[in-house]
Amino acid sequence: MDSPVTLITGTRKGVGKYLAERYVRLGHRVIGCSRNPADWNLDGYCHHTADIADEDAAKTIFATIRKQHGRLDHLINNAGIAAMNHSLLTPLSTVHKVLDTNVVGTFLFSREAAKLMKANSYGRIVNLTTIAVPLKLEGEAIYVASKAAVLSLTQVLARELAEFGITVNAVGPVPIDTDLIRGVPKEKIDRLLARQAIPRLGTFEDVANIIDFYLKRESDFVTGQNLYLGGV
Repeated sequence: MDSPVTLITGTRKGVGKYLAERYVRLGHRVIGCSRNPADWNLDGYCHHTADIADEDAAKTIFATIRKQHGRLDHLINNAGIAAMNHSLLTPLSTVHKVLDTNVVGTFLFSREAAKLMKANSYGRIVNLTTIAVPLKLEGEAIYVASKAAVLSLTQVLARELAEFGITVNAVGPVPIDTDLIRGVPKEKIDRLLARQAIPRLGTFEDVANIIDFYLKRESDFVTGQNLYLGGV
């Protein structure tokens, strides 16, 4: 495919930034977004400052993509937030923030992306889940619930969008050394790693390896799948 058009959410830092830089290097025209402005730029990359749970902001981003590129080939729903505290200590405001970003944002961007992709009968949507779902990690109730919803959304969207040549898959990372886990006590991370078949932290490259596979044209018969890393 000549210069694929790839949209990645949550690109200000961490996994999202790594993916944006990676796909620019691979010749993609990359569009990214985050709640706060990015403090970096790159030729071949365009950044939007937006809350992915804001429907008007989402529609503006996709209208811009349609105007500038005329199509969208890939969407990577990377943006996400966590709440690592006991359910009895989780305020309702946190519940709304987590669900808005992880579930509503993923749904909105998938819906708008599918409208663009449908016109060309081609598209790849990749969502991020987490190993916290199958491990049913205590102390992360609302985060786990939100990512379980993303998994179900992935599976249903895969069926709804298959007739349009659009695949929808997910990858579930293990803990990665990002801001998301740096506030978690080391003892808790060590206990979590011990439950994996391969007991180590994940890397950006581990996640990108799975996404690369999902984005390939040859992966057109792979949809509705979720691949957990680390041997969970």
